[in-house]
Amino acid sequence: MTRRPLLAVACLLAAGLALVPAGCGGRGSVAPGEPGAGKLKVAYLGLTCEAPIFVAQERGLFAEQGVETEIVRTDWDGLREGLANGTFHANHTLVMYALKGIEKGSDIKITGGVHTGCLRVQVPPTSAIKTAADLKGRRIGVPTHIGSPPYMFACRVLAAAGIDPSLEARQVTWVAMDPGLLGKRLQDGELDAIATADPIGTILEGQGVVRTLADQATDAPYADEYCCAVLVNGEFARQHPAAAAKVTKAILKAAKWVQENPKAAAELGVEKKYVAASAEVNTQALMHLKYTPAVARGKSSVEQAAADMQKAKLLGASTDAAALARRAWLDLPGVTDEWVTAQVVERVPGGRPRLLPAAQFAALFGPKGSGACPCCAACCVGESLAQ
Repeated sequence: MTRRPLLAVACLLAAGLALVPAGCGGRGSVAPGEPGAGKLKVAYLGLTCEAPIFVAQERGLFAEQGVETEIVRTDWDGLREGLANGTFHANHTLVMYALKGIEKGSDIKITGGVHTGCLRVQVPPTSAIKTAADLKGRRIGVPTHIGSPPYMFACRVLAAAGIDPSLEARQVTWVAMDPGLLGKRLQDGELDAIATADPIGTILEGQGVVRTLADQATDAPYADEYCCAVLVNGEFARQHPAAAAKVTKAILKAAKWVQENPKAAAELGVEKKYVAASAEVNTQALMHLKYTPAVARGKSSVEQAAADMQKAKLLGASTDAAALARRAWLDLPGVTDEWVTAQVVERVPGGRPRLLPAAQFAALFGPKGSGACPCCAACCVGESLAQ
């Protein structure tokens, strides 16, 4: 697998330009989840981490809940706008990305945590930088643009260390670039640190290019925080709470299925052309995420993210972070941790293979220093905050 095709695929995914395959619609006619709810449109971007949406559709978990669904591909702007205006009824995506839209008035509700985080701050292996506090005055590379989720996570890490990460403060220098160039620019000494999303962070670590300074997956207080959560249109949820609950339940149960069967979920995503990556790469990328869906912890993740985003000046100065979290979260009938725990999913033969060490995983990709990867474009794009 060469670097050039990977970059091309990553750009394609980030732009949301791939075609929707003919087989990605519903699995036959089933009764709507609630009188008047009709067929529900579930949006997706074509990203590896959206595997629960693909599994819920193709393994019949939406149908099991009694909802008729249509899976519709979109891009980032279309996702947020479509969820806000009711063009789409549901999706699962990044909590921080959703909170920015909700702050601006988007009628979107968060209803359940899907998987924990994949974001990192990394430095060269021999760097004198030992803690986040040492990043003051340094040059930090971020993927795509100012405002991408790795940038947001890095801002939270800096703010926790007493550094003002805002552009106006100039306590650090932010450098936005193509995700595939981060490792090389770090090696060349043009950057002092980089903010990455897994599996890019693991690829660079396996290549010996970086040492991890802060890891959302393992470091407190981020380790138990959900990166992605189920989102529903607010008006739809108010008018049809039972249907909103059912589509949420289907995605949460599908997340449990992905955790047990990442290989099968990865193969399904590739076979049905939801994801433009090899099944092997897709499998390993899924295995680097933790699909342990929950409700109460999902709610606390929204609260934590909002508070940290306020401290890091990622929200407006007048925004009340606690009030924003309350406005963003919605408890739905029957969507509880007790329900999630009670769900039993099958484990298909060979569904969870061995997780490759970082070096072997990195070998699946391009040359040393290349972080190009089509699997996690979700974490490398978002709304630019540079205006």
